[in-house]
Amino acid sequence: MEELLEQILSECRPFIQKGKVATYIPELAKQEPNDFGIYVQNSDGSHYCAGDCTKHFTIQSIVKPVLLLLALMDNGVEGVCAHVGVEATGKPFDAINVSDKSLLSEHFNPMVNAGAIVLCSLLKGESYDVRFERLLNLVRQLADNPEIGVDEAVFRSEQECGYKNRALAYLLKAHGLLQDDVEAVLRCYFRACSIRVCSRDLAHIGMTLANHGRHFKTDERLFPAEYARFVNAVLMTCGMYDGSGEFAIRVGIPAKSGVGGGIMGVVPTRMGIGIYSPALDEKGNSVAGIRALEQLSKRMYLGIF
Repeated sequence: MEELLEQILSECRPFIQKGKVATYIPELAKQEPNDFGIYVQNSDGSHYCAGDCTKHFTIQSIVKPVLLLLALMDNGVEGVCAHVGVEATGKPFDAINVSDKSLLSEHFNPMVNAGAIVLCSLLKGESYDVRFERLLNLVRQLADNPEIGVDEAVFRSEQECGYKNRALAYLLKAHGLLQDDVEAVLRCYFRACSIRVCSRDLAHIGMTLANHGRHFKTDERLFPAEYARFVNAVLMTCGMYDGSGEFAIRVGIPAKSGVGGGIMGVVPTRMGIGIYSPALDEKGNSVAGIRALEQLSKRMYLGIF
């Protein structure tokens, strides 16, 4: 298996040159574009890796499925669906509604920035610091890694330069879709995106979703299977931004990307996959990472369709 992973990385490495690291968050511009790693966690406990699989990076939008999961655990399916939709937007992840019509909750899903900002407001906790700590602890639990923390430099960069997310949050506030203090919500959201992980962590989170809420090592139930199905379905239709349809055809598994260069893949009942390659396409997805997942899916028959 590791030989296969090495082969896939070698074949897909040239695609790195077709992408660029994210620069709108200044700290992300410092990433090494040639980093490339993959980690596969199987349901039987075996795992395989290749390349820069221990390299750390910020989770960015890959925190959104965990954020959705915690919101489901706190509010249930109906409570979440009362505040966000589940349909793909067909627009970039940070798109701003510019029409004169009222912005409604069904206009965005949990995998775009507006939806994720709303989800932060649904978490339970007496303060947004408490809510963030609950989210961080869930990430640690799902990843089976108590050492996961926040990249403070990236957080400060997000906080200082997150103009578009700030505009989105105030737009949500103006339309009555965000009740709490905007800056408090954004601080939670920016910190969530700045959580520091590696490919192994993503593979473990993906494996728990693939295992429908049961920890793949202990078989402990961490959350209801219903919530895993909900999250996986949203990942399938919306997880790769406005490239989700093409990804479904080419790869065929639930997945979530982040502008930090990570991709988390979920192969129901079989495996979780973590990939890191920070050179992105114009939609914010890892160019070489998608190619690697496509090859792995074809060679191991991972597609769910």
